[in-house]
Amino acid sequence: APGAEGKVFNIAVWNEEFQSRFKDYFEKAGLIPEGVKVNWFVTPNLDSAYQNKLDEMLLKQNKVSQDEKIDMFMVEADYALKYVDTPYTLDVKKVIGLTDEDLSKQYKYTKDIMTDSKGVLKGVSWQACPGGFIYRRSIAKAVLGTDDPAEVQKALKDWNSFNSVAVKAKAKGYFMLSGYDDAFRVFADNIKTPFVKDNKINIDVNMKNWIWQTKTFTENGYNNKANLWSTESFKGAAKDGKVFGYFGPAWFIDFCLAPATLDDQTAEKKLGNGSYGDWAFCKGPQGFSWGGTWICAAAGSDNIKLIHDVMYTLTCNKDVMIKIAEEMGDFTNNEDAMEVVAKSSYQNPFLGGQNHVALFLDSAKSISKSNSTPYDQGITESLYHSFADYFSGEIDEATAWNNFYTSVLELYPNLSK
Repeated sequence: APGAEGKVFNIAVWNEEFQSRFKDYFEKAGLIPEGVKVNWFVTPNLDSAYQNKLDEMLLKQNKVSQDEKIDMFMVEADYALKYVDTPYTLDVKKVIGLTDEDLSKQYKYTKDIMTDSKGVLKGVSWQACPGGFIYRRSIAKAVLGTDDPAEVQKALKDWNSFNSVAVKAKAKGYFMLSGYDDAFRVFADNIKTPFVKDNKINIDVNMKNWIWQTKTFTENGYNNKANLWSTESFKGAAKDGKVFGYFGPAWFIDFCLAPATLDDQTAEKKLGNGSYGDWAFCKGPQGFSWGGTWICAAAGSDNIKLIHDVMYTLTCNKDVMIKIAEEMGDFTNNEDAMEVVAKSSYQNPFLGGQNHVALFLDSAKSISKSNSTPYDQGITESLYHSFADYFSGEIDEATAWNNFYTSVLELYPNLSK
């Protein structure tokens, strides 16, 4: 009953991305019931620390007081299935109360990935994550003679074209990509077969194409030999950086790349502050999606109505979806809202005033996660970690494969080669 709602609302997250959306579009709107205290449990994602902490908390749900229980938690695409097919996540429709009509405008794949083996929806997201190529305008002009997104897209329309531009970029003193892992998600999201089949590790030909391309780029100096998320990788985006572009979805543009381009983090985000504003966006050689954060309701919560209100406001409310897109740069999880923003006068200042949302529309509708498995995070991380030494020339390819299989089988002893 509504009167039985708890007065403590505990949320587990790994960074402040959802926290900021919650505070800006839920808390500031006065939607937290009077007398309810919101507690944030923040554990960084690195080395699965967040998952380990979350597992620890969920396993104690029946042993702690009601005010100590986790009410809501976030999961990522790479490991969402680990929580979806368990009793630790609540039915979004039957228990939380969202209706088919409420959810009707959300992109299909965002619901598919959170649907368990019995067809029960276990989580929702405020964002969809189609990706593209975020490139430096000034470098595009130097290499291609234009920074116009339509013209740059023609030059990068497929992988052969992309590789040809890498040769031109090198000749002009630039790196096509920052490092080893930059194109990884594009190739991984376009695999035709899953990473695990019949409990056996399966490597799709597309991942072998990534290995070949990355080794070629490294040997020929087309990348800057940096690892994704490293300081060196983001240095390539600074004002004096030499990196042509980065692959990523909307959250990468707003939450990761834009801050890295600023000379002065405390000053206004505008053209002239570092390389901010000297960027643009195009689809690139192949459409893909990457990541995403989903909101789950934890079994045992005594804040069901509040969870409903959070999920509805932040993932179903069209007006809120439009505001998040226009103010935060997210590509939000509502087809109607994204159509509105795509046709509007919205301008992304980081992208030199470009309205990039329109370029995401078709990609978002075509995303499929039919090849997802619960093992994807461990396998993909093992793959790019194991091959980093091969790309840098420290080991041969056979050793890299051996290291990869050893790493995966340690993580998942139930699998085989």
